[in-house]
Amino acid sequence: MNAHSGDDAATVIARRAHDRPHGVPSLHSRIIAEIEAKILGGEWPPGRRIPYEHELTELYRCSRMTVSKALTELARAGLIERRRKAGSFVTRPVSQFALLEIRDIASEVAALGLPYRFEVLARKRRRATRADRGRIDAVAGAPLLAVACRHDAGERPFCYEDRLINLAAVPSAADEPFAALSPGAWLSVQQPWTTAEHRIRAAGSDRVIAGALRIAEGAPCLVVERRTWLGGQPVTQVTLAYPAGAHELVASFTPSKS
Repeated sequence: MNAHSGDDAATVIARRAHDRPHGVPSLHSRIIAEIEAKILGGEWPPGRRIPYEHELTELYRCSRMTVSKALTELARAGLIERRRKAGSFVTRPVSQFALLEIRDIASEVAALGLPYRFEVLARKRRRATRADRGRIDAVAGAPLLAVACRHDAGERPFCYEDRLINLAAVPSAADEPFAALSPGAWLSVQQPWTTAEHRIRAAGSDRVIAGALRIAEGAPCLVVERRTWLGGQPVTQVTLAYPAGAHELVASFTPSKS
């Protein structure tokens, strides 16, 4: 769910429209509209402190109460976070990942209302090593394609992808440049799968992940490891690393009958 959209934001917009008698917006509605435009337009990125209340009071030549009312409504809409004695900050959108689904990363970013792009950072054909057995369940010597990508949401890195593709199962991947579609999106179109496995853990970022995500080495990340098979044949294994606080996992289930 996008922290910068949805029913709460719609409520703020509707409330603002109600405050416009005869088509003239109230001052507090104007403050909301202008701050909202800076956030949704990307001028004020997630984590940025917005001007203090007294600065907004001087800027708009209005009372502290008017500014506080506007900021309260922006906080209710999930656009800003108000911190006691520290000021107000643009919230960081949090994406959700359904544990029982395999979703394309582009759709996760789209759900945040942010532009998506990806970049292939590394691509290499090689033979599976003994260490790969624990990752992709392929025998030593099996042909593999190793691909690393960075996925961006707006101007910020969103996810680092480290993927192995079993070329015995997907031979067409050997010559695929992944120019138009990311490896995961390409595989979802080209290759069916019958079984999938997710493993989730928290981990500190290593040098490679930290560099790709532009975070400090050792900074906490949410790591999702996924393997897929077609019948009994392994198709791909991918490790996805998300900066901590930017992603959450969701599972829906019913009571067990046992």
